[in-house]
Amino acid sequence: MSNPNDMQLVDITRRQALQAGTIVTVSGLLPVAAQAQASSSQLAPENGVTVQVRFQINGQPSVLEIDARASLLDMLRERLGLVGAKKGCDHGQCGACTVHVGGRRVASCLTLAAKIDGRDVTTIEGIGSADALHPMQQAFIDHDALQCGYCTPGQIMAAIACVKEGHASTQEEIREYMSGNICRCGAYVGIVAAIEQAAPQIERG
Repeated sequence: MSNPNDMQLVDITRRQALQAGTIVTVSGLLPVAAQAQASSSQLAPENGVTVQVRFQINGQPSVLEIDARASLLDMLRERLGLVGAKKGCDHGQCGACTVHVGGRRVASCLTLAAKIDGRDVTTIEGIGSADALHPMQQAFIDHDALQCGYCTPGQIMAAIACVKEGHASTQEEIREYMSGNICRCGAYVGIVAAIEQAAPQIERG
């Protein structure tokens, strides 16, 4: 006989299932359907606590009404569909979510979306195109500076910032100022070589 206390299986999407896995309550795990519902509500305004942000995203003006608690990473991925920045550790330790705000690199998972009001935001989608790659994108291809590719958008955004910050003079300096971006595939030799190749073009630009 089946136990009436057993959790009932329901049909949900893969995305909902992944989101549901992050929700934990003090009483233990919720049923899968309840988890998915709770997770999907995280980006939705609660009790009217919203803020309006006006910003430039990859050169285009944008205005959004957002949950005051939303991270920049979640706003980019869930509200704007810009999924290049990846959610890796979600604690600012892996660099997969690196984007530029006001020309400076930030960990978007630790940046409140409300903080970008009046700022310029650049993501991997805004630095080049299929017909005209950014010099750093081309250099990553030339030096095979990627394997699985999950960390690559964050690596490229950090690498561009590394050059513009003036920290690409030596291999040792590059390694130091790229140390916040982790590549679990170990493509570090190619990444350093790519930065060395692209640096002169970016500095001239």
